[in-house]
Amino acid sequence: MIQVVIADDIQILRQGLKAILSQDKDIQVTGLASNGKEAFERCQEQLPDVVLMDMRMPEYDGAWGITAIKQAFPTVKILVLTTFDDQETVDAAIESGADGYLLKEMEDEAVIRSVKMAHAGVQIFGGGVFDGIRQQILGHKGKNAPSPPDSRIFGLTDRERDIMQRVARGMDNREIAGDLFLAEGTVRNNISRLLDKLGMKDRTQLAVFAVKNHLD
Repeated sequence: MIQVVIADDIQILRQGLKAILSQDKDIQVTGLASNGKEAFERCQEQLPDVVLMDMRMPEYDGAWGITAIKQAFPTVKILVLTTFDDQETVDAAIESGADGYLLKEMEDEAVIRSVKMAHAGVQIFGGGVFDGIRQQILGHKGKNAPSPPDSRIFGLTDRERDIMQRVARGMDNREIAGDLFLAEGTVRNNISRLLDKLGMKDRTQLAVFAVKNHLD
């Protein structure tokens, strides 16, 4: 049974998410919270497997809650579920240690599936999340838009760039392996090398790096 805490400052949304997740026999909602601090307190009371965390909440926001939970309970998976996809909010979630970032426009089944994937250790990002970042970084594609840099500036091989591009698109290791005709273990090893080479801790930061540096 996957135990879940839901943190959102709007009560009707908390209850709605609880109702959606309760449809699945493998998921149990063990706590509800209206801000980051309450989410942390729910985790103290009964350690969950996954926390669904909104970002913009009063007093103690999602970034505060993610940081506190990850410091005290590093095994808990935190999945951001919010309406905001601006660069500042996405960056705050990633830097705080979020394991995924989704937008609330998702279908019910997608929410359930995402919770299960997060519990299994898969980092998940909604298709529209990085679109918002791209627009802010690149602006309108006009004559002032920067040209993509040569990936060799960052010490990347062609294969590493190919893999990074697909990470930025939200593809998992199996999908990347199939797309590039590689063994899944080869993809996993290349991602590990990329993280070491660029001084990053997870594929979330890798995806944002690709977008910010026009390598996607």
